[in-house]
Amino acid sequence: MRGKTRRISAPRRLIVDLMRASQGVPLISYRRTLHLGPLARARAAAASPPGFAAIFAKAFSLVARDEPLLRTLYIDFPWPHFFEVPKSVGMIAVARRIDGEDCVLMQKVTAADTLPLPEVDAIIRSASTAPIDSVPMFRKLLRISRMPWPLRRIAWWAGMSLDRPRANFFGSFGLSSVSAFGPGDLYPVSPGPYILSYGRLADDGRLEVIVRFDHRVIDAAPIARLTTRLEQVLNTTIAAEIERLDRPARALRTAAGP
Repeated sequence: MRGKTRRISAPRRLIVDLMRASQGVPLISYRRTLHLGPLARARAAAASPPGFAAIFAKAFSLVARDEPLLRTLYIDFPWPHFFEVPKSVGMIAVARRIDGEDCVLMQKVTAADTLPLPEVDAIIRSASTAPIDSVPMFRKLLRISRMPWPLRRIAWWAGMSLDRPRANFFGSFGLSSVSAFGPGDLYPVSPGPYILSYGRLADDGRLEVIVRFDHRVIDAAPIARLTTRLEQVLNTTIAAEIERLDRPARALRTAAGP
């Protein structure tokens, strides 16, 4: 059958290289239903609630602040060893469209636990709407993807094999979800040690979460325990911050009267 040869674009080449790099990571999946009633009520009452990508990025970083294993990478050069980063580095999958082609790029959010939730949300939303060339992380990734094959392989080898570049380019955790486009489960892969995916928040506050983790770094039992901690943080610290965000607006509306 006759067909048409098409060139692989730089954004698609990025995914090809990312999938190749992810093949060597033994990811194990843990799925759980979180009960997020307090968080759901806080978001429902907020005039402009932050997106779930920002919510999970900050919540996971808060849990990781007291759990070094959630900030630990497995590195195999020059010998197999663990590398613990001092602060969480999140890689958020952002759906974009370049030259008429759908693609996925990664936005880096460093130390989300130290940032106000609106700031984390603004970083992610800006990456979703700003011109591609104005987002530094996008520029770096696409610049590497446009390199000739030999140079690209060297860049990816360095990014995967050296301690600091591994943390800077692939992060200590990732977030990827298609909940904004409809229901369904997503089991993404990643060169990083952790990647989270989540579904849609149900009316009763339930939300399905999938945690994929590098079994060389951590076992399933600690992941189950840390997911419980994640649920607690979402319902307490994060819900309380969202409630505080809307208090000035509510106070102004009350002062203005009917």
